[in-house]
Amino acid sequence: MAATISQFSLSNFSLSLSSYPLLSFYLLLLLTSLAAAQTDPNLIVAAAADLARLEAPLRAQMRDLFGIQLRFTVGSSGMLARQIENGAPYDVYLSANEQFVTDLAARGMVLPGSVCVYTMGRLGLWSKAGKIRDLKQLTDPRMRHLAIPNPAHAPYGAAAKEALTRMGLWRALEGRVVYAENVRQAFQYASSGNAEAVITSWTMVSDRGGILIDSAWHEPLRQSGAVVSTSKQPRAAQLLLDFLMSARGQALFARP
Repeated sequence: MAATISQFSLSNFSLSLSSYPLLSFYLLLLLTSLAAAQTDPNLIVAAAADLARLEAPLRAQMRDLFGIQLRFTVGSSGMLARQIENGAPYDVYLSANEQFVTDLAARGMVLPGSVCVYTMGRLGLWSKAGKIRDLKQLTDPRMRHLAIPNPAHAPYGAAAKEALTRMGLWRALEGRVVYAENVRQAFQYASSGNAEAVITSWTMVSDRGGILIDSAWHEPLRQSGAVVSTSKQPRAAQLLLDFLMSARGQALFARP
């Protein structure tokens, strides 16, 4: 059944403002305008793989608060950017890297005024056996394979390579590195035993005994989003970005 923005959703959202004062009045104005226009927003979201764990709660929040249905395509940020360049019918692009978004904005493929940094990413180190607790331990001869996302199109992979390079470890480890398409696949390599350890997004390993890597070892992972220029639901798409920037949206990123 097609989704609609109901009066129930609007009243629920209005009540929630008192509990979350940082949810802006702008959000309420957008919601009201969507309801007045009797829109039927079903948004297709191109999301970086580290956001996979947020898919279910974010879908539930947008549905319950705003009557907006979300459909996710999850992958590496670079791959999703190329799909947008090739005309993929996405409404919102959520990248793990600011540069991909600003490059698309410069070419008119996302709306420049919608570009925002919705969170700061962090790297995590994880091993199935739980014995590797420090990056320097990766040089142990018994450590045959290290999984990381492919630096060519995955921002977390580029950050992992940068951290290892700055620590003087990359040259020793390069021959043992196994490249994955994205952070989720990199974790799967390690969890299946095909790699002894993985460097991936902190969100993939924070609740599995992972080790948080010092952000000083790599450039900031400014995860950015924008409304795709060809979206047929730009106001609803902007509402999703505004929600992510709100107190309630930011609380999703704080979950373990």
